[in-house]
Amino acid sequence: MTLRPVRDVDLDALYDAHTNIRNRGAYFPLGVMSQTAFRREFAEHGFWQKTEGMLVIESPNGEIAGHIEFFRPVAYWDAFELSYQLYDDRYAARGFVTEAVQLLVDHLFGTKKEHRIHLVIVPENAASRRIADKCGFVLEGTVRGAFFNDGRNQDVLLYSLLRTDPRPWRDGVAGP
Repeated sequence: MTLRPVRDVDLDALYDAHTNIRNRGAYFPLGVMSQTAFRREFAEHGFWQKTEGMLVIESPNGEIAGHIEFFRPVAYWDAFELSYQLYDDRYAARGFVTEAVQLLVDHLFGTKKEHRIHLVIVPENAASRRIADKCGFVLEGTVRGAFFNDGRNQDVLLYSLLRTDPRPWRDGVAGP
């Protein structure tokens, strides 16, 4: 698995994945951006800025398996939130997202001043909960009715990793 910036040649495949509602599963937000806005954002900053960015998750054979993003969830928090999506079930359960989270966490803590990174996960999303656990994120609690998706407000689980927390992949600590 490789984690890399978005390239011009990726735009059609990324936009197709972005607009494929079936791809999003039950847990990824369903809203889509117009193709014009999508391309304009790429043209303006290549989906990479100081406080937000998107990287491509590339499979070992060079296919775009998905993406991972970081962004400021609330302007006054000293934090980034991560979001990720795989584009096809054949990439699931291969460790791609776990490795992408680990790489992006290391990058963000190594290059940015933010002290906290968090994940917002729908409670039924067992795969994302396993990723959070494997990567050393701590479950802080339930945020009630915070996420509108699938026609209703849903509770979400808030997980965090602080700069000072152990990182199992670096500290030699086995995850659950």
